[in-house]
Amino acid sequence: MRPWTAGTLKAAFFFFASISAWYSGYLLAELIPEVSLTRAVYGFRNIAEKPLLKAPTPKRQKCDHWTPCPLNTYAYRLLSGGGRDKYAKICFEDELLIGEKTGNVGRGINIAIVDYLTGKVRATQYFNMVEGDNSGLMATFIQSAPPKSLLFMVTQDDGASGLKEDAKKVIEALGSKQIRNIKFRSSWVFLTAKGFELPADIQRENINHSDNARNRYSGWPAEIQIEGCIPKMPS
Repeated sequence: MRPWTAGTLKAAFFFFASISAWYSGYLLAELIPEVSLTRAVYGFRNIAEKPLLKAPTPKRQKCDHWTPCPLNTYAYRLLSGGGRDKYAKICFEDELLIGEKTGNVGRGINIAIVDYLTGKVRATQYFNMVEGDNSGLMATFIQSAPPKSLLFMVTQDDGASGLKEDAKKVIEALGSKQIRNIKFRSSWVFLTAKGFELPADIQRENINHSDNARNRYSGWPAEIQIEGCIPKMPS
């Protein structure tokens, strides 16, 4: 084939391809409305500009429970102390009754008394079981709780050294099974009621004085806790 003939064919092919592309574009523009094209472009632009969706932050529950308490119940959490800088806490209905932030936690046995009918705190107090003779004062404080009261007790540091028979009997009468087993710096938490019975399925007490747990805080047992939901008084 002569050179000029090949060049002519290439030029003709290029011209034909150009005409076909132009005509295809013309037909596309006629068949698809301009509004649809504009919306499509705008949609792609929005997708590019929109931030990536993030998983919602889990809703915080009362007293840092993992799951919410049912309606018509009180949420509570009792945490013993663990080591010099791990302070005991008593939380009820998301209110910190005793703890480091409230400034009313102390060495010994910490107690909060709550009105079961209203859910309002009646009194809080800690009793040093290392310095001073406070066992009798604690027994009197517990006995002063009026009927229809919830009582929460947690240890901070040592709650056993100065604990005498009078206080043990009072706490034992409220249902404690472990008060006579408390040792030096045992971690202990106790939930009880005065003037009414708690549901049988509620954990009321926990204790830890195992030597296997003492390495965590250089000779101190690790903190322990109980938490749950208490049914309110039927209206």
